[in-house]
Amino acid sequence: MVHIEHYKRHTEEDRLILIKESLEFIYSEEDSAHAYAQILKLINRYKQKVKSTPYYVTQKDIILITYGDQVFHHGETPLATLSRFLNDYVQDVINSVHILPFYPYSSDDGFSIVNYKGVCPLKGSWKDIENIRKNYRIMFDGVINHVSQLNYWFSHFLSDMPAYEDFFIEVDPSTDLSSVVRPRTSPLLTEFIDSEGKIRNIWTTFSSDQVDLNYANYKVLLKVLEVLLFYIDKGASLIRLDAIAYIWKEPGTSCVHLPQTHELIQLMREVMHAVAPEVIIITETNVPHGENISYFGSGSDEAQMVYNFALPPLLAFSILKADTRKLTNWAKELSLPDRGVCFFNFTASHDGVGVRAVNDILDDKEMGFLLKSCINHGGLVSYRANGDEDESPYELNCSYMDLLTNPIEGDTIRVKRMILSQAVVLAMPGVPGIYFHSLVGSGNYHEAVRKTRVNRTINRDKLNYDNLKDLFEKEGSPQKILFKTYKQLLSIRIKEEAFNPFGSYEFLDLGSKVFAIKRYAENNDEFILAIFNFDGEKVEINLPECDTEHFVDIITHVKVHRHNLLLEPYQIVWLKRHKEI
Repeated sequence: MVHIEHYKRHTEEDRLILIKESLEFIYSEEDSAHAYAQILKLINRYKQKVKSTPYYVTQKDIILITYGDQVFHHGETPLATLSRFLNDYVQDVINSVHILPFYPYSSDDGFSIVNYKGVCPLKGSWKDIENIRKNYRIMFDGVINHVSQLNYWFSHFLSDMPAYEDFFIEVDPSTDLSSVVRPRTSPLLTEFIDSEGKIRNIWTTFSSDQVDLNYANYKVLLKVLEVLLFYIDKGASLIRLDAIAYIWKEPGTSCVHLPQTHELIQLMREVMHAVAPEVIIITETNVPHGENISYFGSGSDEAQMVYNFALPPLLAFSILKADTRKLTNWAKELSLPDRGVCFFNFTASHDGVGVRAVNDILDDKEMGFLLKSCINHGGLVSYRANGDEDESPYELNCSYMDLLTNPIEGDTIRVKRMILSQAVVLAMPGVPGIYFHSLVGSGNYHEAVRKTRVNRTINRDKLNYDNLKDLFEKEGSPQKILFKTYKQLLSIRIKEEAFNPFGSYEFLDLGSKVFAIKRYAENNDEFILAIFNFDGEKVEINLPECDTEHFVDIITHVKVHRHNLLLEPYQIVWLKRHKEI
């Protein structure tokens, strides 16, 4: 098998030059010189601790997205229970795990971090993380746009400790901040009382408990770089840069996607790769599609993976409408700046289904249909503030299974639609990410929303291990059917080189009811034609190839000898052509 390298190798000298140039772009001559000297010390210290091992991403890379306390069992830590679930149920098909922030926190289910270097004792310990790492590659969260108001960095700032001066962004409330792009409806500035009783108005992009760091102070950058290298030392194979688009603030601008933001990502990449060049950096930027893919940079200097935020809402819209035209037209325009980068494809996450990525793809009527469907299926909609004091939809808060079908519909159609959506993700070019609740077929968790009054908790239920086990073993249960079928598709994908994340691909137009992807193996003598019927009725299509005698459906093992193909409702067909078949 031919492996495609997912990162560019730089000489050590080249890497140090790039780090220095980035610092000089961001900071003054004096500050950049101080920062450079400290970064060299950091790199040298961690190079002595970290054992770097080359790694190449292939079709075998599947990432499960989960909370550290996603499953629980009496008598053991949740992280230990998670490890047991992974080993018992998915070790044969999933090799990587994104454990959502497991550090001590104060709110937002982990994204308000109190201590970057600790493990929340309610979830487990570093020993538990190490036990998972023995069998899986782990994605750590780099939640580096903000910290909890309970983080000691912030308390030291409020106490005017010299070492933490300017660690956060204090703004005169009369300052015109109308140009700032907002991902929330909460106030941009929050009042805090310092140690002398003085009111300080501090920048808080996401909530009053998530206080933004001030990267204009190079000492903040040094602290954060040390945290990222600490994560690598603790076994991070992938690092997710959370909400990274908002990291640089400059009043009078949009404060999103600023040049300094991209330069900081480039700098962080070079510093991390100076210690461990195999580490993958993935950016999380819930923004319009064109802005989102800018975080690939040139293809060799920023993220190696970017969340494919347009896919979840477009996929749901297309299944609900039984019409693939929007999805196919969008997919045909997908492009990458380099063969060493790829999309991180997913349908659901802990946050919900972001809709900003399709603002320029779906018109107002189509967006209205998607929002109405979500609400009719028991979901919720979260909004963001616009500069004109108006609000616009930001994300759909709904389990993906409930988004695709009304919970009152029969289990058969619910499972078929869900499997259809997940099979598309597995066939898309890139690396698949599977949210835990999508794997096990969870529905909306309304009780949590009533308790927390936070829309996002609707898809963050924590599950009893024994109850989950019973559902998997219960004959005819939708959870068992979904899980078994999902695992079958995963087991097929990881064996087929045509599904290599960096391989060539082509999106075909086989009609408005069908979505079709042609995936090529490295030698191009072998390909897989993945065809998906988005309709609840049978659909007949004409295959694009003449030599159909060389096709076999690798899901059902049925050979195809006809030019036309009759697809059952929501049927998935993965046709493989090979000269030896």
